[in-house]
Amino acid sequence: MDIILIIVAALFMVLGIIGSFLPVLPGPLTSWIGLLILHLSKSVPMDKSFLIITLIIAILIWLLDYVIPAIGTKHFGGTKYGMIGTSIGLIVGLITPIPFGVIIGPFVGAYLGELLYKTDSKTAIKAAFGSFIGFLTSAFIKFIVAIIYLGLFIGIVWDSKEALFTF
Repeated sequence: MDIILIIVAALFMVLGIIGSFLPVLPGPLTSWIGLLILHLSKSVPMDKSFLIITLIIAILIWLLDYVIPAIGTKHFGGTKYGMIGTSIGLIVGLITPIPFGVIIGPFVGAYLGELLYKTDSKTAIKAAFGSFIGFLTSAFIKFIVAIIYLGLFIGIVWDSKEALFTF
């Protein structure tokens, strides 16, 4: 049973890394579920403080994923309207079946938000570019956290290899 749990946990770790770039899966949270499944096995000692700390980090990264594109918009000269447009564009990009909607949505949302604020087209494009940079930054942070969780997973499995693999 422990081997099955390790395989399922490893699948969640891989899905977490993939989820760092796909908006359908929350990358670090999915990786954390892999760590939780690993700790459900009888051969791996349960450390609740480890799970709580990694869960808090995963939740913080998940929340920041919605904030960072708006911060990028603001940093590149966007207004409150551009930040709101970025957030609305991200949501629309997530729920519509447009290819690359999660990239296009915040960009178009920031652009339209700035145009509604009566900003010139050049400033609106700059703010939209900021939202795209924010998206890339967010994806990079999620990827790094998912890779760290994978490293922790491998380390825990390696430390427990005698108890797990008793053939």
